[in-house]
Order: sequence, then C-alpha cells, then structure tokens
Amino acid sequence: MGGMDWHYETAKDTGLSFIDRLKECPREPDPLVYAARVVSAVAIRAALRTYLRFDIVGREHLPRNESFVLVANHASHLDAVALLSALPLRSLHRAYPLAARDYFCANSARLALTAIIANVMLFDRDGLEGLKLCKRLLDEPGNVLLMFPEGTRSIDGLVDLFRRGVGLLLAGTPYPVVPCYLDGTFGAWPKGTLVPRPARVRLVIGEARTYERVEQNDIGVLQICADLRHAVLALAPEPRPKTARPISKEVYQ
Repeated sequence: MGGMDWHYETAKDTGLSFIDRLKECPREPDPLVYAARVVSAVAIRAALRTYLRFDIVGREHLPRNESFVLVANHASHLDAVALLSALPLRSLHRAYPLAARDYFCANSARLALTAIIANVMLFDRDGLEGLKLCKRLLDEPGNVLLMFPEGTRSIDGLVDLFRRGVGLLLAGTPYPVVPCYLDGTFGAWPKGTLVPRPARVRLVIGEARTYERVEQNDIGVLQICADLRHAVLALAPEPRPKTARPISKEVYQ
C-alpha cells in the first residue's frame, strides 16, 4: 500500500539467550512467558486458598491507575506470591518483586522459575543502579514494586530493621507506598525447610502513604524506614505477639 511508512525495531533483547533475557528488567513482552505466568498464578492462588486458608484484608487500599510500592515483612518464600495474589491477573506482567541478584542468579533453574512465575526484578544489594531503575518504573503508570526492606528472610519470624534502600527510593518522591503485614508465612514455610506445611496465612493491607515532603538526606531516609516498619507492625493481628526486635538494639545500615 502506497504512502505508508513502516518502521520496525527489533526487541532490545534480540540475540540474548533465554536465561539472559530473564535477567533483563523490564523484560521484553513474551506471550509464552506471559501465559505461563498467568497459569501459574491461578494455580498458586488456588493452592494458597485450599492448603494455607489464605485470605486478604484491605485490598481496597491498593491504588488504582497509578504506580505504587508494596512493602511487607519477610519471613518466607511464600511472601512474594502472597503479595502478588492481591493484584489483578492483568497486572502481573508489570509487578516486580525485588530480588537479590547474588541469590537468584546463582542457579539458572531458580532464576528461570522465579522470573517466569513472579517476574522478579534482580538488583545488587548495595548498588544504586537498582534504585534508578525502580524510579524509572514508578514514573510510568501501572507498575508495582514489591519490596521487603528487611533485605532477607527472618530466621525467627521477628521483623528486623528496614534497610536504607526503601528510604532512598521514597524520600522526596510522590510514589504511593502501601504497608502490608504477612501473618503465618513463617509458620507455613520458614527459612531452611524444603516444602510448605499447612497453616493459616493472612495478608493485611494498610492505607497508602507518600513521603514527598521528607527531605532526601540521612535523617529523612531513616525516618521513612522507621515509619514504614511501624506501619507494617501496626497491621499485625490483635493481640499482637512479639513480632519485632527491640528498637534500641537496631542499627540502620
């Protein structure tokens, strides 16, 4: 047809191996990966409901039509899929649980499984490039970041200090952040066990907040870490068990 100017651009990950494509973020669209992710999500949600009696409280607090951050305590490999289960299936390809590169890239099978099922976003624990990418994703509408600011799974079920990365990301920015508390995931699948065991798991979602007026300095960063940690702990079930280590013993890194 005359008069039509066609312009074709190859995918940015053309020429990369399948595993290397999974290391990229955001990833190029892949219909097969998308289909596998949705099928897996449906199966996982059914298993959570039947095997772990999973339920969600406060889903109405999730922002709509804008990018946001979900922040939660971290005690189990179940945590990421539990948070993802609060999102519509259509949002899964733009929801990114942050995952440590040194752990998930150590094994190709582990990387492939988590990238396909959970769409994990790899980051270096002490790098700033990951924060820049997070901000770019949040500047686009419709993306969701899942963050576990403790940095690693708890070994005793108690909520540890929140590391500086979440404060560095949110200080002085308009990004909504939603605190969440995951109850029961430690009992169901604690660190060091091979398979989950039957237990009751609940996700409690709090109200979104922003830290646009918090200054981008050390004091502001630590203020955000402390405030978010308090907001997460405030969602723990009543009567509240011992869920957190004493603040006097914490040293922010």
